[in-house]
Amino acid sequence: MMQFGTFVPQGWRMDLVEIDDPVEQYEAMTRVARAAEVAGYDSIWLYDHFHTVPTPEIETCFEAWTCTAALARDTTRVRIGQMVTCNGYRNPALLAKIASTVDVLSHGRLLCGLGAGWYEHEWRAYGYGFPELGDRMRAFREACEVIVRMWMEEKASFQGRYYTIDGAINEPKGVQQPHIPLWLGGGGEQVTLRLVAQWAAGSNFGGGNPDVVRQKMAVLRQHCDNLGRDINTITRSTSMDVFLLEPGEDAEQATATVRGNTPYEDYARGKLIGTVEQVVDHIRLMESEGINYFITYFPRVAYDHRMLHRFAQEVIPQFQAA
Repeated sequence: MMQFGTFVPQGWRMDLVEIDDPVEQYEAMTRVARAAEVAGYDSIWLYDHFHTVPTPEIETCFEAWTCTAALARDTTRVRIGQMVTCNGYRNPALLAKIASTVDVLSHGRLLCGLGAGWYEHEWRAYGYGFPELGDRMRAFREACEVIVRMWMEEKASFQGRYYTIDGAINEPKGVQQPHIPLWLGGGGEQVTLRLVAQWAAGSNFGGGNPDVVRQKMAVLRQHCDNLGRDINTITRSTSMDVFLLEPGEDAEQATATVRGNTPYEDYARGKLIGTVEQVVDHIRLMESEGINYFITYFPRVAYDHRMLHRFAQEVIPQFQAA
């Protein structure tokens, strides 16, 4: 059965700029998290970034893991994940420890997302340098093993080129068994999708594009076959910006307030803009390609929950009844 998650407004996408007070900005994020929980979403998600997009601005961008912990205490049922934690920003052994703590304080609701990272501006600004892609991917590979070892072994040890742990004790290891679900983000065919087959409980790729999803699913199946892994033990998710139109509403006119001076054709690229029926059809297409988890981002959700609620009331039930 298809499951559904949604991103909460965090500031990274300039989605809190209409609120001046940072305390109220956080409370707006909490209100969305609680609304999503009540509406029936399976999960809420955060980005792991320090500088805003599309350009770095002097605007709020809340830190992902602090918010993960806080939202875990602000909610009671919904799962909480990061799409995805940047491996270069935290030592993976420390990340495993942080995640273990958050899994306990959330009573076992954590989804731990991890990726190799890409946003060069913030890497350099925060003093992490910006290693070549090959180094970032090799470090990512090692980090997956370090994290799982920290969650599974009494005294975890690993000797690698990028990371070393030696008898690391991580107690408590979390609540979920056999360990916290590790979700890997990205569609890299040689490294990332092989790591998904080897280590991950969940994955995220494709950006809602059916052709891309089809290709990545074929590669993931091959990696699973090579490693003797049942692909059905892996959650396959994709994420999209969703703009839910009212019946008879013109898409260009409806999006005018959120896209500003951006031409409609540019704004609509890579987004799912349509009526309930059109949105359902697109998600069913994703489902037919092997996706079983769909993660949404709604424009202006910090200020207006109506689209979040409409999606929960009119779209999600059509998949629960299947």
